[in-house]
Amino acid sequence: MLTGFNPELIQDLEGARQAIVALLNLVEELKSENQALRKEVQSLRDEINRLKGEQGKPDIKPNKPASAKSDHSSEAERRQRKAWRKQRKVERIQIDREETLRVDRGQLPADAVFKGYETAVVQDLRLQSDNVRFLKEKYHSPSQGSVHLAPLPAGYEGQFGPGIRSLVLTLYYASQMTEPKIAEFLGHLGVLISKGQISNLLIKQQDSWHDEKAAIWRAGLASTSWQHIDDTATRVNGENQHCHVVGNPYYTAYFTRPGKDRLTLIHLLQDSPEPQFLLNEQTAAWLDLFKTPQWAQRLVAGWPQGVWLVRRQLEALVQQHLSRLDEQQQARILEAAALTAYHAQSHVPVVTTLISDDARQFRHVTQNQALCWVHEGRHYKKLSPFVEHHRQLLDDFMKQFWRFYQQLQAYREHPTSKQAVRLRAQFDVLFSTVTGYQALDDLIAKTRTKQARLLLVLDFPELPLHNNPAELAARQRVRKRDISFGPRTSDGAAAWDTFMTLAETAKKLGINFYAYIQDRVSRTYYLPNLADLINQHSVLAYENAVPP
Repeated sequence: MLTGFNPELIQDLEGARQAIVALLNLVEELKSENQALRKEVQSLRDEINRLKGEQGKPDIKPNKPASAKSDHSSEAERRQRKAWRKQRKVERIQIDREETLRVDRGQLPADAVFKGYETAVVQDLRLQSDNVRFLKEKYHSPSQGSVHLAPLPAGYEGQFGPGIRSLVLTLYYASQMTEPKIAEFLGHLGVLISKGQISNLLIKQQDSWHDEKAAIWRAGLASTSWQHIDDTATRVNGENQHCHVVGNPYYTAYFTRPGKDRLTLIHLLQDSPEPQFLLNEQTAAWLDLFKTPQWAQRLVAGWPQGVWLVRRQLEALVQQHLSRLDEQQQARILEAAALTAYHAQSHVPVVTTLISDDARQFRHVTQNQALCWVHEGRHYKKLSPFVEHHRQLLDDFMKQFWRFYQQLQAYREHPTSKQAVRLRAQFDVLFSTVTGYQALDDLIAKTRTKQARLLLVLDFPELPLHNNPAELAARQRVRKRDISFGPRTSDGAAAWDTFMTLAETAKKLGINFYAYIQDRVSRTYYLPNLADLINQHSVLAYENAVPP
């Protein structure tokens, strides 16, 4: 506020300019405060109305004001325009059969000459039941007292064959249909199946699928030194949990966990039944980084060194010797030991770089962290300047922001040390800008503090500049959650994670998800494992990247 402002001290144009700048920033501050208070008042009014048995004000987002010139972090702004080529639809259609259509010879003129064929591709689908009554031969051996019964064909288990089981899994996990709608749809095709039976097909006896997911996870971690990562809220049996999404160009994996803290993330990357902990000199370095009190560090140094521990063992040591530390400091002890164990392990590839937003749980987990430029741009998008001059300042800066982003994209294609030096200097200049719009200047200063993580691509050009793949994968889980509300059991959560992993990974590898599911359910195994395909793609990418 301008409580100490004295207008009589203005004696020149520069003083007047400074006063105007201060007043405009005050207007923005008061406008923002007013909007926050209005929102709070409306929320309180809605709560009062609900207590009275009435409805609150509907949450309808207002239209953008006419003065809002651009979406500062839109896809259009950050992407470079590419030459557009329309791909013929017929080129992407799989032809299942071919039929020759002949002209009625009786309708042809006498001088008609054959000129070949004109192609017409028509898409169609046959949806009909294939209910089978199997007559299984049965033999009895009196001498051995044994019964010999002909087995069902591969893939036929229980009341429903591989076609129904494959379709149910695809409709639910890949097409986002609900269980009641799947039951209704199958009923129209003459299939008598209850919602409970559909639920069993979706959740029960999925061990082989869980094994496939585990193989995808291992192959995905080994396929690149870096990984995209994000998380989103989910619910399991009505309780709040978190879905973690990890991936790269070859796969996407989903993991539902109760927490989203750093320890949860480390355990996820450890890929072990329970968290592993290790104490050594590296643990001491982590504790120092986490600003653990020196007396506590000395006590930890006296605990068994070089010995692998499980959580209950380490927690017992903490409670016995470090009970006067607060809960957060105790958590840092566990995180330091978990990080040490993760980087010392050999059974699972250790990720070198995480590409993420700036959430605290992602920090210090891997050797490097690369921040998402698109997410950084969204911070600026949240600004809603009231003053026209400030809107113009924001627009001008964001044009420079995305222009710099495009230069980083170009660098990834043709990296040189000279260009890296130039881009670092350009970053320093751009994010040292002082516009006079205080809220914008504060954001610019914050971005500057993230320089090392935003410019990691200059050292490792193979790194993507944004985390969009993980964010889009997280949105898939959100859509699934909004439609089906969330799994009701831990088995259901595991099934959601597994089949969404399979669906998204198949999509990235160019594999038809329904065909893959049907191949596995029918036990034909014509299609290769997704994990093997990940390995093949990563090896091929490496060979193409390494000069001969």
